[in-house]
Amino acid sequence: MAELAVDLTYGEALREAAVDVGKQQEILEEGQQIVEILENEPDLKAFIDYPAISAEEKKKVLEEVFGGKICQEMMNFLFVLIDKRRAGRFERIIKVYRDLLEKEEGVSYGTVFSVEKLSEERIAQLEEQTSRLLRMKVKLENEIDPKLIAGVKILVEGKIIDASYRKRFDEMASQLKQA
Repeated sequence: MAELAVDLTYGEALREAAVDVGKQQEILEEGQQIVEILENEPDLKAFIDYPAISAEEKKKVLEEVFGGKICQEMMNFLFVLIDKRRAGRFERIIKVYRDLLEKEEGVSYGTVFSVEKLSEERIAQLEEQTSRLLRMKVKLENEIDPKLIAGVKILVEGKIIDASYRKRFDEMASQLKQA
């Protein structure tokens, strides 16, 4: 529970700093790129997380890796996390930061279930259609559900949009039983 409070505290601090300098989107994009780099470079992540390495040495390496490639505000934020021994929470803090920004914009999250992984273009189409239908900005994550047979099922804020063939088959079976 305390860890969630840490993520929220730092995520909110980053959001406030980004708003102050008008770089909310830039900082979000840089944060997500750094998260991706740390996932792809486990040695760099292990170096940053290793407690026996001094904060100054970690900052020096981060300056060499990211210097001139990210804004100074993001670099300063990384330095604060290193000084406070919170760098290992960076990924979760960026997620909280993103969620805070999107909450301000009125974004709702949902899940689109499908038999196989959907393309980014198809997810974008479904987000647009669902946003129009529900009259809110919707972001969807794709999850695989082999029971669907074909089609999709979308779940957003407790609302279900079922455009799956399984539902159609169930409806046909119900009609046949009634007849």
